[in-house]
Amino acid sequence: QVQLVESGVGLVQAGGSLRLSCAASGRTISRISMGWFRQLPGKERNLVAAVRWTGASTYCADSVKGRFTITRDNAKNTNFLQMNSLKPEDTAVYYCAARTRFSYDRDYISSGDYDYWGQGTQVTVAS
Repeated sequence: QVQLVESGVGLVQAGGSLRLSCAASGRTISRISMGWFRQLPGKERNLVAAVRWTGASTYCADSVKGRFTITRDNAKNTNFLQMNSLKPEDTAVYYCAARTRFSYDRDYISSGDYDYWGQGTQVTVAS
């Protein structure tokens, strides 16, 4: 079992920055794939960024490429999503996810690829 707890200030002005944290317990994150998804009401949960279990590569969706960065601190067993140059269209509920089943060294971009989820945190970008 893996427990994921997201945190981060939820309201920011357009053009601002925000860092979300995802603290994991129950499993070390250094050898598992992790991702950040976001979801609007009534919409699918879409991948924003992911890091492979090897830590050797990260993935960012085209909509956030160059603005968002995913990192992890293995010593703190915590995953981060740094969001810069935020836009109103970035407003959503953001979820941290972990994949603990067998993984190849590739990007996992579907919500069905992940096994554990955080509770979600609302991010609102005001124009």
